[in-house]
Amino acid sequence: MTRAYLFPGQGSQAVGMGKELAGAFAPARLVFQEVDDALSQKLSSLMFEGPETELILTENAQPALMAVSLAVVRVLEQEFGVDLVAKASYAAGHSLGEYSALCAMGSLTLADTARLLKLRGQAMQKAVPVGEGAMAALLGIDLDVAQAVVEEAAQGEVVSCANDNGPGQVVISGKRSAVERALEVAKAKGGKRAMLLPVSAPFHCALMQPAADAMQAALAEVTLLAPKLPVVSNVTAKGESNPVDIKKLLVAQVTGLVRWRELTLWLKEQDVAQAVELGSGKVLAGLVKRIDKSIEATSLNAPAELEAWAKSV
Repeated sequence: MTRAYLFPGQGSQAVGMGKELAGAFAPARLVFQEVDDALSQKLSSLMFEGPETELILTENAQPALMAVSLAVVRVLEQEFGVDLVAKASYAAGHSLGEYSALCAMGSLTLADTARLLKLRGQAMQKAVPVGEGAMAALLGIDLDVAQAVVEEAAQGEVVSCANDNGPGQVVISGKRSAVERALEVAKAKGGKRAMLLPVSAPFHCALMQPAADAMQAALAEVTLLAPKLPVVSNVTAKGESNPVDIKKLLVAQVTGLVRWRELTLWLKEQDVAQAVELGSGKVLAGLVKRIDKSIEATSLNAPAELEAWAKSV
């Protein structure tokens, strides 16, 4: 069976994330300790105990989600003896999850990944003053209609499609006033629902250019090796293995559209029959099922789920 590993993005964080893994497995505890040390921060305490107001801050949520994903990876490899690379053909992650995928596939060290994501979160937050930007979900319309919506709503301001998550589920991002206009335009174009999202910054739009510049400088200082499996880029929606290209795409990803629907369909074209989400929550498995029901999608997070899956492969 051709298999792909998926790594969740922002929005999948929750207080208590990773706590059960840490309680059950030494490799998970070591991952959380290494991330804490790399950041000189007790991020694990924030993950396990909260408060939620601190955990959901972009600069904390991004490395926290990566840490849980890598804890799952290490437990599967070291506790259950699963050769993950031998059991799959591709890896992919949603937005910050692409960094988790690269770390899991040996491109980046855990410490470098934690520091890059901390910086990415800080840079994204700083790029736009609080309250000036917004994101919204447009439900019931596909990407082509959503693109027409943002073109009509822009009126000289920044607003664009940020995430093409699946059929009838597109997220837009930009200047708050333009995003609010887009909500009305979407309803007029037949959208079932259009709603602002509770986010702290307008991710994946041109307003994030200062954050893209910060990531370009940071990635230039980091060694990035070829991944052990191709990592499917959010920007190109196809497998990438060249470290030079991957660095450029990680920079472009900050302001670019997350092409998750196309990415999933590309995996299907490569005969991927099973998608395994490694980390917090079950968002990506749900999106895959929505995009193509023929792909078997599962999420691994709890100790019992990891053990059962390890026995099955």
